[in-house]
Amino acid sequence: MENNTASQTTAVEKPATEERKAYGTAKTENLRDSGLWRILLPAVVAAFCLALVAFPLIILTPLFLKSLDPASASNVLGKPLTWVWIVMALVEAGIIIVTVRGLLRIFMTQAGNYQ
Repeated sequence: MENNTASQTTAVEKPATEERKAYGTAKTENLRDSGLWRILLPAVVAAFCLALVAFPLIILTPLFLKSLDPASASNVLGKPLTWVWIVMALVEAGIIIVTVRGLLRIFMTQAGNYQ
């Protein structure tokens, strides 16, 4: 019988109330966006993509043109390296295409979504 009265008294008791404090509201925060990042982010990504395309071409073009010269050291030895520069340019072009496509998909599509 004692067990039954103990369960009744716990059911009657009210839970303790906690004091709640609000430390800030959304009205006090400045949530306005200047929109400048929507211009700067695509510009920076586009500049990075152009640099990504330009640097390998700047390096590989003179090497390729030098390999075409019959007086170059490799051609004098009878072991032309022209194929190395062509293969390297194709491999780098493939890597650059995948990278630029990914960067453009990630950054250019997200810049206009938050209006």
